[in-house]
Amino acid sequence: MSTPTPAGAGTAPPAPTAAPSAARPAVSARPPVAPPDRRPAPSRPSRRRWAWLFVLGWAAQVAVRLVLGSGQTVPVATPDESGYLFAARVLTGGTDADMSFGTVYRGGYPLLLTPAFWFGDDPVSVYRGALVINALISAAMLPLAYLLLRRLRVRRRWSYVFGHVTAVLPSVLFYSEFALTDAILPVMLVGWLLLVHAWLSAPPPAGPRSSVRLNLAGAGASLIVAYAYACHTRGAVLLAAHVALLAAALVCRWRSWRATGLAALAAAAGTAAGMLLNRSLLPHMYPQGDNDLGGNVVRRLTSEDGWGWMLSLGTGQVWYQAAATGGMAAIGLVAVAFVAVRPAGTPLGAPGRTRALALAVIAIVAGIAFATSAALPVEYRIGNYVYGRYLASITPVLFAVGVAVLLRGSPRTLLWATASAATLTVVAACVVQWYAGDLLTLYKHTPYDFPETSFLTWDWESFQLWHATATALVLLCASVAVVRLRRSGPLLLAGVLAVVAVGMSVTATDRIARPLVRDETAHTDIRQSIDLRRQRSIAVDWNVPWTIRLSHYYWAWWSDGSVFDARWTPPPQNVDMIVLAWPKDKPAAESWPKGAPPGWRIIDSRRTVQGDWVAWAR
Repeated sequence: MSTPTPAGAGTAPPAPTAAPSAARPAVSARPPVAPPDRRPAPSRPSRRRWAWLFVLGWAAQVAVRLVLGSGQTVPVATPDESGYLFAARVLTGGTDADMSFGTVYRGGYPLLLTPAFWFGDDPVSVYRGALVINALISAAMLPLAYLLLRRLRVRRRWSYVFGHVTAVLPSVLFYSEFALTDAILPVMLVGWLLLVHAWLSAPPPAGPRSSVRLNLAGAGASLIVAYAYACHTRGAVLLAAHVALLAAALVCRWRSWRATGLAALAAAAGTAAGMLLNRSLLPHMYPQGDNDLGGNVVRRLTSEDGWGWMLSLGTGQVWYQAAATGGMAAIGLVAVAFVAVRPAGTPLGAPGRTRALALAVIAIVAGIAFATSAALPVEYRIGNYVYGRYLASITPVLFAVGVAVLLRGSPRTLLWATASAATLTVVAACVVQWYAGDLLTLYKHTPYDFPETSFLTWDWESFQLWHATATALVLLCASVAVVRLRRSGPLLLAGVLAVVAVGMSVTATDRIARPLVRDETAHTDIRQSIDLRRQRSIAVDWNVPWTIRLSHYYWAWWSDGSVFDARWTPPPQNVDMIVLAWPKDKPAAESWPKGAPPGWRIIDSRRTVQGDWVAWAR
């Protein structure tokens, strides 16, 4: 059965979490109806072929990620990558790294990286091991996107094809090249959505086997959101949406007290374990406290300027996802919103469970966009106002919904969806322009913040809001035109979207990631100057730029890292190596305040665009 449509719009955009039968009552003992194509169940040889397709497809996705990440040898997304690597080092019994007054990096994702420390014997091999782990997990987006598209009633062959396209989106592919939670969060979010949909939409258990399956789906969804909470503060938004769905399932009697209680218990136990894990890292990495992002949120929520900042920056994040996907995520967001706001009792309304899931997706988008904007400090960079990483975890879901709309919608539906998506994109761009204004050209342009829009504008030196908007709208119109071709439309659409997505990641790797690695290595790598394995402790002057400070912690992998302020505190004498800030008008030998004590010598010194430093050792 078709999903609801707006009046006069033909076939509606499918809900992102549409149940197998949109007309099924809230509680039904009947099993879900067959998919719209109503094809017979595949035979055993057919199932074997499909299994091989997924195995080979997953392997191909892993290979693509390893090839793109082959040039990454040092953390460049600082301080995030460094924070997660140092946390993993602590979890494996390694040395501490003082990141006081910085952002707290949680332990869920570092826990996943611990095998890299078991097999790696130097910082580069450990880092490469982390990227291998990323690739193995990130490539799982292929089968998950396939399942998501099947639940959106896309035909089997096109679900597989567009599953590959979804898996190579820059929000999935590019960030897998770095030791970041963004490498696994999209997979976790899609996995959670599939499990919670299965839990909500399943008919009442007809026996022990179906009851076990139901409880496993509920517990699995709960454990995923608990782990996401242990990985990143964005997981708190996902956890809140999950708890709201559990409450709705109980109040609306979609699930029994027992089934809901088991899911809630799994969520509570997993969250408690994550909290204990994160708390254990604090004394090892933040002995003097963190940067109090929670205080930023409170200040923003209690002032008019704060609300303006939060809402405008959150809108900028929505704009970025719309532009970065050529409007596909905008179509998906519009479709989800339509399903969420239509009353269940109206002719076009979706069933209550589908509406609840759609509302959860909208809440996740809004929660992540506005909560992260509220917590952000003023960093005097363009990325404050338009940024893509925070919503990257939900982008594959919105993209898949947009694909389903294009593949299944009637001409009138496509016209309505395209017009709505284009309007959303333009209005969001207007909000960004109104609030940021000249700051989009005056503030610092960080290429790493704009892997997709730089490709759309073919400009990696500056940010072009309206150029990127126009290019995204052209790509949107081209996608709609291509998909209407009678026979080859879906294949051409997949080709266009795949070429654009892969092109974004390849150019971002070549023009952003690789130069960052070369610069960071040239600015901080001192492995040729001293045997770092013999340096059991390193202290870095607070006045050395933090990017360089964290890189020194990284290269001195076996050393306990600490920080001090040379302006007020003499360099510590109980460490093996010290890195001091190097004043512009003094020789390297005078970088040590009041002269170096006997036994200390300069092993390296560099003047770089990031900052100048001198390394001393006993």
